[in-house]
Amino acid sequence: MTYRSEALAARLEQGARDLADFTAGLTDADWQQRISHDGRKVGVVVHHVASMYPIEIELAQKLAAGESVTGVTWDDVRAINAAHAKQNDAVTKAEALDLLVRNSRAAAAAIRKLSDAELDTAAPLSLNADAPLTCQFMLEDHAVRHSWHHLAILKRTVAAARDGVLARVG
Repeated sequence: MTYRSEALAARLEQGARDLADFTAGLTDADWQQRISHDGRKVGVVVHHVASMYPIEIELAQKLAAGESVTGVTWDDVRAINAAHAKQNDAVTKAEALDLLVRNSRAAAAAIRKLSDAELDTAAPLSLNADAPLTCQFMLEDHAVRHSWHHLAILKRTVAAARDGVLARVG
């Protein structure tokens, strides 16, 4: 483990903890609330973040080994997300939070195994127009950022839904 791999792993863990802490306190109605821009439920998005960690880590490890990531497009990502949402529409809070804890721990452990040289290794990444990107960039832009990105959206979604309820009641 290096300073850099530890720092990346710690940021991933913090993001997952923040997501878990926020969603653990949600009501059943909050958990079922749909996100306006894509229609997924709050709970489905928490499960999505958890279920993507292994894929994001695998892609980063390929880059760390100097292997190109080919054939993965944003259309593929959208299709994976849509299929996941359909298959996990009824996910419970306990299931999603358990997966979030397990997969974030595994992701952080995998990141801690990376050397500075591996973090600096770049290879073409099809998600980014085959630009040669480093393993560290892939980690920061995907696995590490993922929980932070969705947490911000979930907070806005829940707040808007609660404000709407309060406006209708008041």
